[in-house]
This record gives sequence, C-alpha cells and structure tokens, in this order.
Amino acid sequence: MVETSRAHRRIPQTEIKGQRWKLSTGALLLPASARVRPTMPLYIHFHGAPWLAEWSVQQRNRKAAVLTVHLGAGSGVYSRAFSDPTKFGLLLDEAARQLSPEHPPRFHPVIFTSFSAGYGAVREILKTQANWDLIDAIVLMDSMHTGYTSGSQPGPLETDNLQPFVDFAKAAVAGKKSFIVTHSEIFPGTFASTTETSDYVLSQLNLKRKPVVKWGPVGMQQTSEVRAGRFLLMGFAGNSAPDHIDHFHGLEHWLRYVK
Repeated sequence: MVETSRAHRRIPQTEIKGQRWKLSTGALLLPASARVRPTMPLYIHFHGAPWLAEWSVQQRNRKAAVLTVHLGAGSGVYSRAFSDPTKFGLLLDEAARQLSPEHPPRFHPVIFTSFSAGYGAVREILKTQANWDLIDAIVLMDSMHTGYTSGSQPGPLETDNLQPFVDFAKAAVAGKKSFIVTHSEIFPGTFASTTETSDYVLSQLNLKRKPVVKWGPVGMQQTSEVRAGRFLLMGFAGNSAPDHIDHFHGLEHWLRYVK
C-alpha cells in the first residue's frame, strides 16, 4: 500500500566518522566525537539501516558508543540470535574489550532502540532477569508484535510473548526504567499489530489512552498518548509502508524522551 497524503520526510544518508569493529553479533562504532572513558553510554539498535541509528544517536549524545544489530527480515532471526541467556552479557563484554582491551569501560546508561522486527531480540534479552540491571531504557518504534492463539487468523493474542514488555513497562511506570513505545495503525492480519499489542500492555497497566491531535517528526500525525512515570506510549496515524518507516526516521526525536 502506498500513501501520499502526508510528507514522509526522510533523513539524508550520512556516515558518522569514527572507529568501527565487527562483533560476533552486530557492529560497534566509537564516533570521532567520543572517547573511551571508565563509564560511558552505549546505544544498541536492533533492525534497520545502521547509518540512521548512528546518526540519530549522534544528535542526542555525541559521547556515546553505538552498537547496531541488523540481521535481516523477520523477528525470528533476532530471537534466535539472543536465545542464549548469556548472549547479551557476553556481547557487552566483547564491545568493551574492543574499545579498550586493557581497561574495558563499564557501559552506563545502556539504551535499546528497536524498529520493526528488532523487538525479537529485545524480548529475548528481557526474558533473562539478570539482564535487567544492564538496561536503562528501551525505545520501541512500531516494534512490538505477537501471534494469535488461533494461528494466522485474527483472534486472542499470544500474551506470553508480551509479558517481558509488560514487566518492563511496569518498571518504567514505577520510575525504575525508561520505556518509549510508538505505534502505527498497520494491521498485518496474520499476526498481531502494534496497536493490538500496545492496547494489551495498557490493559495490564490499567492505563488509558488520551486522544491528541498534533504533529510528530518527519510529517507524522499523532493521535493518542499515554504517560505514567517514565513510560510513554504514542499512537500515530497511518497504515502503509511509508507510515511504518516514519517511525525509524523519527528515532532522533524519540530519544529526546529518554530520561
């Protein structure tokens, strides 16, 4: 489906200068504007063009390292990559040793950003409670799905796959984490939409949407909002492919809400 009634502005492709390393999973960037310190911020992005994630982080924090993980189509490839409960901790250690073999830095804060299928990695990482102390914030950009209990036909949601997100949202409401969620109005049909999954999370938090009408980044039009503690959920108009891509190009904007 093609939609042309909104602007759908796109960030021009830009290469961030700095040192780069290929890791066992993903690629690490130390921007030229940053230096290795005993404690330093790390942004980890799942799914989508690495340059856009790197550029977006640079607009918000020029002193941070950026780890991008782009593995291909479908959430399954991301889920499998992090199905080992020890994988995430080992990846952090690997990144720290690349930056400084003799004096590996401690990463803090650690901020996840995920677009579309990248949620598969975030979900698997959150299933291991020991990882929670290592994660300070999560930004999901039209990036929270699950299946239907009836298979590929719309019906009740497979809620087990959503429980890690519900738990993290509760921590954000309590002010212990930051959790930013954006969603479109796209309904895939064969699996649950980000609207349906967002509604389920809100039901578990006993929170309700507030209708709003205002502009978002890159020409997006926001229609709803929920704020509680350090949890923020924003709904946007649009059910086409360009509307979906808008969420990723808005990453620099979403990072402004991370506390």
